[in-house]
Amino acid sequence: MPLVGNNFAGVDTVPAFVDSLFETAVKTPSDKPPLDVATLTRRMVEGDEMAYRAFYNAYFDRLSHYLLVVAGGNEDAMRDALQSALVRVVRHIKVFRSEDVFWSWLTVLARSAFKDETRKRRRYLSFLDRLTRHTRVEVSGSNEDRADERLHLLLERKVASLPADEQKLVGQKYLALRSVREIAGELQTTEKAVESKLSRIRRKLKDAVLTELKNESPD
Repeated sequence: MPLVGNNFAGVDTVPAFVDSLFETAVKTPSDKPPLDVATLTRRMVEGDEMAYRAFYNAYFDRLSHYLLVVAGGNEDAMRDALQSALVRVVRHIKVFRSEDVFWSWLTVLARSAFKDETRKRRRYLSFLDRLTRHTRVEVSGSNEDRADERLHLLLERKVASLPADEQKLVGQKYLALRSVREIAGELQTTEKAVESKLSRIRRKLKDAVLTELKNESPD
């Protein structure tokens, strides 16, 4: 059972070495002898970088395979959920005596991360769908499925090209699922100002997509 708390609990960022571990762990052989989970997790609670490296080497592939099944073979969804799950490990790690209990805890974090990432993705796609519907009426063409796919790709590119503050606002509203009131409170502004800015961003995206479509050569 979990015994003690974690030095990183409640923080919004994680140690810098965690990002590099996500990229390098997959390259490290995982056929290691069984770990002393109690010692490993105690050192992780203390923020020991080498303990985190040992954890990633031992569990990265196992968690990847587990989430790939949960994601129905969708590798992009698996990778997003895995990264989120690993961050949660850093933030919520406790000391465990049993490997079975530790693995069970990891799978709970992994499933929770997958559900949250799926919900965020659906909310974002809903945002793109709404813009697509509004834009479609101004785009001629007989193949609606192909047109919708093209519009989605263009919108994703245009969102990625927004200024950092506008990307952050879109992310807060449509990915983090935050309310306008919460966003306004954090920005120390009014809800009306936030709604107005979101409306301008949607108009900017729509206009940018229409402009690019009009400048494309017909097939």
